[in-house]
Amino acid sequence: MRHDEVDAVDVRLGARLAGLRAEHGWSLGELADRSGVSRSTLSRAERAETSPTASLLNRLCAVYGRTMSQLLSEVEAEPEAVVRSAAQPLWQDRTSGFVRRSVSPPHPALRGELVEARLAPGADIAYDRSPMAGLEQHLWILEGALDVTEQDTEHHLRTGDCLRMRVWGPTRFRCAAPEGVRYLLAVVRP
Repeated sequence: MRHDEVDAVDVRLGARLAGLRAEHGWSLGELADRSGVSRSTLSRAERAETSPTASLLNRLCAVYGRTMSQLLSEVEAEPEAVVRSAAQPLWQDRTSGFVRRSVSPPHPALRGELVEARLAPGADIAYDRSPMAGLEQHLWILEGALDVTEQDTEHHLRTGDCLRMRVWGPTRFRCAAPEGVRYLLAVVRP
């Protein structure tokens, strides 16, 4: 993905985050209290001065009651019935080495979606809450290895393994493969 494409997504994402906060009638301070994210970080993300991390977006999604895919789809054009590979939106968290491709962007009338994800070697992403209580996820390892912790249960996944989980609390994804990991995530809203 070109750097200018990423910046354009960050600008649209920042505007959408500011719009969501305005729709709820919250100040930056109120959103900071609800999300556990500092006012300055929220302000910088809304003004696209920084690219938000996956962890930050997860916290905001939990506050706004939507999945990350829903949020990201709101900054993209309305999806077509067929989404060609070259047109599938990419988003990346440069800090953690997480790259996310929306294979089947969500549609408001549908509950399921497919996401292709890649984590760089040594990547470690912790989410302190589910973006939506009871979110169902099916995680299929396409290449590499991944350690996934859901609440207190740890799963060691290798190529071909599939984990089904209902997400109610904290989760953690650690790339255990020296070559990184690529996986498919099927997400089903409750």
